[in-house]
Amino acid sequence: MAVEIEMRARFDKEVHDRLVARLEEGGEDLGQDDKHIHFYVLPDQLLKVTDNTAAGTAKITLKGSRIGQGAAFEETEFAIAPADVAAAVKVFNALGFDTAMHEAFNLRHNFRFSGVEIAVKWSEAWGYHAEFEVLLDDGAPDAARTEAAARIADVAAELGVALMTEQELADFTAAFEATEKERKEREQQAAPLR
Repeated sequence: MAVEIEMRARFDKEVHDRLVARLEEGGEDLGQDDKHIHFYVLPDQLLKVTDNTAAGTAKITLKGSRIGQGAAFEETEFAIAPADVAAAVKVFNALGFDTAMHEAFNLRHNFRFSGVEIAVKWSEAWGYHAEFEVLLDDGAPDAARTEAAARIADVAAELGVALMTEQELADFTAAFEATEKERKEREQQAAPLR
């Protein structure tokens, strides 16, 4: 199981465009990486079924914590066929996770800059945003995790991007989940009785 050190930033279109220009100029372009994601927000984990529409691949991912609960995510993932995405979602929904499921389409472009992978994204829920990530081996010591977080912070500062604090992430995701819960309740109330 790998460990991701991941930090996020949200910004407006102007910052997005400036960031992309800087990464195109001085970073390594890893390509377009658009994704259709079904994600399940569980009490202490995040489960995702990802259809990577840009690459024609798919996977299931379990992250060992949620956004807003620290920058280190233990991650287990495995590939599935893109044709199996709907079946995977059906299985997880049938297991009772349907009320925790959210769906999103992310426009995404990946770069590498000074040893940090940066996914510059847009989604309906997050708007313009980016994930800054360093992947470590399973069992990486605390010193390596701290060093990776510092490298991410340095790269973000060099690129002129303000990273979100854990409290900002927790507040944002809580607001998103509350809005989604209300939306689902309205849809259920509006649905015809069978």
